[in-house]
Amino acid sequence: MLSATVLLSTILPALVYGQGWDASRHAWYTSDSNNDWHNALPIGNGRLGAFAYGSIAEKLTLNENSVWSGPWQDRVNPRAKGAIQGIWNDLVAGRITSAGNSAMSNLAGDPTSPKAYNPLVNLDIDLGHGALNSVSNYTRWLDTLEGTSGVSYVKNGVTYRREYVASYPHGVLAFRLTASEKGKLNANISLWREKWILSQTASLGSSNAAGHSLVLSANSGQSSNAINFWSDARIVNIGGTVKTNGKSVSVTGADTIDIFFNAETSYRYSDAAQAQNELRRKLSAAVTAGFDTIRDAAVKDFSALAGRVSLNLGSSGSAGNLPVPTRLVNYRKSPNADPQLLTLMYNFGRHSLIASSRDTGPRSLPANLQGLWNKDYNPAWQSKYTININLEMNYWPAMVTNLAETQKPVFDLINIAIPRGQDVAKRMYGCDQGFVLHHNIDLWGDAAPVDKGTPYTVWPMGAAWLSHDAMEHYRFTQNTTFLRTTAWPILQQTSQFLFCYLKLWNNYYTLGGPSLSPEHAFIVPNSGGMSQAGKQEGLDISIEMDNQLLRNVFSDIIDTCAVLKLSDAECSKSQSYLPKIRPPGISPSTGRIMEWRADYADSEKGHRHFSPLFSLFPGSRFTPLINNTLAAASKKLLDFRLSSGSGSTGWSRTWAINLYARLLEGDTAWRHLQEFIQKFPSDNLWNSDNGPGTSMQIDGNFGFVAGLTECLVQSHIEDAATKVVHLLPAMGKNVKKGSVSGLVARGNFVVEGLSWEDGGKFVEAKIRSRVGGSFAVRVGDGKGRFEVSGPGGVIVTGSGTTKGIETTAGQVFTVKAVA
Repeated sequence: MLSATVLLSTILPALVYGQGWDASRHAWYTSDSNNDWHNALPIGNGRLGAFAYGSIAEKLTLNENSVWSGPWQDRVNPRAKGAIQGIWNDLVAGRITSAGNSAMSNLAGDPTSPKAYNPLVNLDIDLGHGALNSVSNYTRWLDTLEGTSGVSYVKNGVTYRREYVASYPHGVLAFRLTASEKGKLNANISLWREKWILSQTASLGSSNAAGHSLVLSANSGQSSNAINFWSDARIVNIGGTVKTNGKSVSVTGADTIDIFFNAETSYRYSDAAQAQNELRRKLSAAVTAGFDTIRDAAVKDFSALAGRVSLNLGSSGSAGNLPVPTRLVNYRKSPNADPQLLTLMYNFGRHSLIASSRDTGPRSLPANLQGLWNKDYNPAWQSKYTININLEMNYWPAMVTNLAETQKPVFDLINIAIPRGQDVAKRMYGCDQGFVLHHNIDLWGDAAPVDKGTPYTVWPMGAAWLSHDAMEHYRFTQNTTFLRTTAWPILQQTSQFLFCYLKLWNNYYTLGGPSLSPEHAFIVPNSGGMSQAGKQEGLDISIEMDNQLLRNVFSDIIDTCAVLKLSDAECSKSQSYLPKIRPPGISPSTGRIMEWRADYADSEKGHRHFSPLFSLFPGSRFTPLINNTLAAASKKLLDFRLSSGSGSTGWSRTWAINLYARLLEGDTAWRHLQEFIQKFPSDNLWNSDNGPGTSMQIDGNFGFVAGLTECLVQSHIEDAATKVVHLLPAMGKNVKKGSVSGLVARGNFVVEGLSWEDGGKFVEAKIRSRVGGSFAVRVGDGKGRFEVSGPGGVIVTGSGTTKGIETTAGQVFTVKAVA
């Protein structure tokens, strides 16, 4: 087999001229980003990230995921514990505005926000080639399968190329500059950042092969306890001469220039010496290995993950043989002409998850609001971890698209947050056991309430939602070691806080203080003695989403105790608390799921959050095949929100896609998949808040992947120990003939070779059992006939949902449509 190096050099000349690009795999462009980071191309190894602007005088903004704006700070309001009972009394009595005012004064953190994610450094590479209009045959690209990017152009008859690689195996970034003629490379290379530089040097090595160094150290700007970091770019040139002015390195007349980059921070090391030793170790190893080895290992690693899933939604033909900006413009007019743009968006989302979330040690950090990439010292929403939807959405595609490893950093962060949350539970809520999180955390696990407003600040259910993610990880993998050592402690700590804090109200357990439906306010009614009538408020008791999360936590604990044969107190307590959670309310006037304890009027009819539909997705209790009554009420609420303007942000629209897929509304789900691409992506395919040029949020990219996947395979229904693998549950009539392989169903069953005809009509699939266990099959709307065969021949023929089929690890079963 040819190496990646040989393959790239073989195919690149054709690709440079816009021929041979895979319309489902490559995002390519014939102009630079115009210094707009929404158009820059992102790569990463989970810890280090880079986005290349593609300018002729190149700038790469580099990130390291533990560079934030400062140390942990104690923000707990000292008045909180003494105020909770009074706020509860106000809410029970209907004094809603009074309760909100008291909560903002006594419960909001001080300061109101935790730390913000910050940029690391910029790497400038000036080849002296002027601007874009001074070169020809310009192309830049991102390869979503290999996780690499690059730039190529012609200047004075010479072809210049840059290749950008983020290596997980070697823990570095690596960049190569080449020219088609020897001795034609001249480059001035420098590192810089805008703030808090402690030292900056450039020095020449003992030889070109040993490398020359650009070193920059800085911190987060505090006089004590700041986050310190050290960065180093090693420059290795073949041919030419080198000089330095102490801040930059200039190379003249080279054949090839390789740059290896690393950075380490005080977040992961007890002292500066350890961090600097690790910095040098990785870079020395990279220089010794050389660029070809670094690239080959990086491509092998990345493509092994990205290649686990292969999606074919049909060919775009000539419509796909165009640069991405042109395809996006055309897609707004004729979405059905370019189905491969859907596939490219899907592959880009999985690329972004692999690039921004990997296990890099005991303090791995998950993808934040911008994934791994950031250029600002005060980014939108501080680019932190928002846990009332956004962090969770980041990982919706992880399990089902065969990327379980990428979720490990989430659990690392939860482990950091648990002791912070235990302290907040005690000091704010008077609970000596358990931990609590509100709607945001940072890299320190800051657990205090964030920001200051009744619709969002006091929401003590962040840990409850994250515990659901831990349980879902087990349901997909069936890994009892993970369940015992990782998921169970999270569930146990979450439940201990809840057992302390819950109170009986109208014979149902509810939180013993204020909560909210994330970021949505209601109008205080002029009835029932409530005040102040007509005001917009966010805080109340017995919130519908809270009740759904409570039901989830206690059910997950009961399931865990059964699997692990535990007899802890939380097992029996969950059994007794679960029946006393208030059941979902359906509005008698609208038929919709009720968001609050009473049928309050919405302050924003088209609100972007779908919090009262948590049990439709990512939960499952409101789905049609489990509870058709609640599914119908959920659909009414979802339809109402969308018709009133919801889905106005990219992440909100992708949540709606997942919800419609769970409702088995295929035409609607696929329409919103297309509308998402028509409205939200920037030219580099990043999701935006409400259209190109607005704030970038990576969650929408991940939500898109999850939503499309939910149309292809669902597995949330369980009958005893049997997992139902539902094939093509939500296909649209305009879906072209296609196939997918590598998706994972709960129970650790892998769906391979799932194919369909035009209109999403099922043809065939194989289901591989990784760990044994029992599964059942359902196809489409349950009306079509199919047969399931296994190692011993045909097992069952029929329609609807089959009975359970027992498996052993490694067995493969074939499902075929029959007349």
